[in-house]
Amino acid sequence: MINQTIKTRSHRLIKPAEIFGNPACFLAFGFGSGLAPVAPGTFGTLVAVPIYLLAANLSTPFYALTVIVLLIAGVYICGRCEQQLNVQDHPGIVWDEITGFLITMMFMPASWEWVLAGFLAFRLFDIWKPWPIAMLDRSVHGGLGIMLDDGLAGIYAAICLILLRTGFGI
Repeated sequence: MINQTIKTRSHRLIKPAEIFGNPACFLAFGFGSGLAPVAPGTFGTLVAVPIYLLAANLSTPFYALTVIVLLIAGVYICGRCEQQLNVQDHPGIVWDEITGFLITMMFMPASWEWVLAGFLAFRLFDIWKPWPIAMLDRSVHGGLGIMLDDGLAGIYAAICLILLRTGFGI
């Protein structure tokens, strides 16, 4: 591991005032859900559920455009929050979980069964980080790095749900 940069996540205690008084951090911390003392990524994904339910009735092109806009905004928002807190990829930054879940649910119906399946599939891939997610998580930094691994986890989870929904009729 000589001369290898390893991305480490800080667990510095963040005060609510640092988040609620800063628009970029307020969004990056999922409207405050990232301040949860345990499993902030899970709480961030829970915040994504009502956002998905609001967007689920959009046509596929508008839904996809919404997700793309949120992803691009997330690169800026998460990068800006990371800089302002002077902490690299803080676990409380959960905008990436919100958009990752929205990617997961892109082609799914808005029923409680599919929302639950999407939630579980996304959290599985976000935590497990199969190749190349783990590699990207370690090697790409800043706002892009924060967003990239969860975006890919969302794609993996979406593929699984699509296969499940179609009965593996590839």
